[in-house]
Amino acid sequence: MLNQGQSLDRVFQALADQTRRDMVERLVRGPAAVSELARPFAMSLPAVLQHLQVLETCGLVRSQKVGRVRTCQIEPEVLRMAEGWLGRQRTTWEQRLDRLDDYLTESSDQPEQGSKS
Repeated sequence: MLNQGQSLDRVFQALADQTRRDMVERLVRGPAAVSELARPFAMSLPAVLQHLQVLETCGLVRSQKVGRVRTCQIEPEVLRMAEGWLGRQRTTWEQRLDRLDDYLTESSDQPEQGSKS
């Protein structure tokens, strides 16, 4: 079993590719057949399947074959895990930027030392 850090590594590696991000965006709206996911891309079906395999390996996407049709859907829990991590990072950086703003505001309100007037 992968720990959360390893899972996040795989998720972000998978999302580093624009094609896979586009596929995830489409799947967020609901399940789709592989042929539907492949339609907007100028690539072979095997290439599309390789992208989907990366998304499945990291856990972002789950697929199921019924008859001759393979349907993919997003795994919301994995997406929420990545979103939670990003949210925590954003909060941390916003707090740091607020402190920097306070410091710079405070520094600009004080007269410069060492100036002869």
